[in-house]
Amino acid sequence: MTDARLVCAALLPALALAACSSSSAVRTSSDTAIIQTSAAPVCRGSGAAQVAQKQAAIETIKAGYDRYIIVDARSANNVRMMETPGSVQTTGVVQGGFYNATSTYRPGVPVVYGTHDQAFAIRMFHNGEPGAEQAVPAREMLGENWADLVKAGRVNTCM
Repeated sequence: MTDARLVCAALLPALALAACSSSSAVRTSSDTAIIQTSAAPVCRGSGAAQVAQKQAAIETIKAGYDRYIIVDARSANNVRMMETPGSVQTTGVVQGGFYNATSTYRPGVPVVYGTHDQAFAIRMFHNGEPGAEQAVPAREMLGENWADLVKAGRVNTCM
């Protein structure tokens, strides 16, 4: 293998995980929104939920609020696995008028596809507003790099 092909082969799994989720937000009123997230099979359902939670925090800050509560949630596991067609190899020997054969089956490659999906309905609050004391602080949820995440507007990875 050439050096360039080795580098590509080494980076491919990392690149595949780099964009393993996508989210969208729909504002349903001035202080509510629905967050929908789909994540790759490697993320599992918990990864999809984490991405949706971070996306809820981003949307809260973008809307000018400080905190949010998840008022409803739905999830779906749409991940499936199939096996590609296998192959059979037969070898044989003719001895004394008889044919003695051996067949070996090699299964196909398993292919995992589909998504883990998560949807949250959120209610957003300003600090000090009634009910805000029970709500999740959006900036705290995102961590110290919250401004960069809000600027990007999306969480693209569950890792």
